[in-house]
Amino acid sequence: QLQLVESGGGSMQPGGSLRLSCAASGFTLDDYAIGWFRQAPGKEREGILCSGHGGPNYADSVKGRFTISRDSAKNTVYLQMNSLKPEDTAVYYCAARRTSLCVSIPSFFTSWGQGTQVTVSS
Repeated sequence: QLQLVESGGGSMQPGGSLRLSCAASGFTLDDYAIGWFRQAPGKEREGILCSGHGGPNYADSVKGRFTISRDSAKNTVYLQMNSLKPEDTAVYYCAARRTSLCVSIPSFFTSWGQGTQVTVSS
C-alpha cells in the first residue's frame, strides 16, 4: 500500500528554518514525481516545489528560500525552508505522481500525505 508521511512541521519565528520530511512506503520514489504543496486557511492548495523531471519552483514566493532534495536510500524527500516568513504559514503536504514528470496541479497527484502544520510568527 502506497503511503506518504510528512514530518518536521512546527512553529518558528520569522527568519528561521525548518526541514520537512516526506517518507514513502509501499513504493519506490525513483519512479515517481514528488511534489510539495501547501494550503493556508481560506486559500487554495498551491504547488511549491517538485522532485522529478521538469521540477521548477512553482511558487515565486519561495524562490531562493526553499529547496527540495531526495534521498533514494531512505525513500524520503525533503523540503528545506529557510528565511521563513509569516505568509509561509500553512499546512504542508507531499504528494506522489506515478510519472517522473513534475506538474503544479494538485489533481494530477494521486497519493497524498496527511499534512504537517507550519506556523511562522513572532
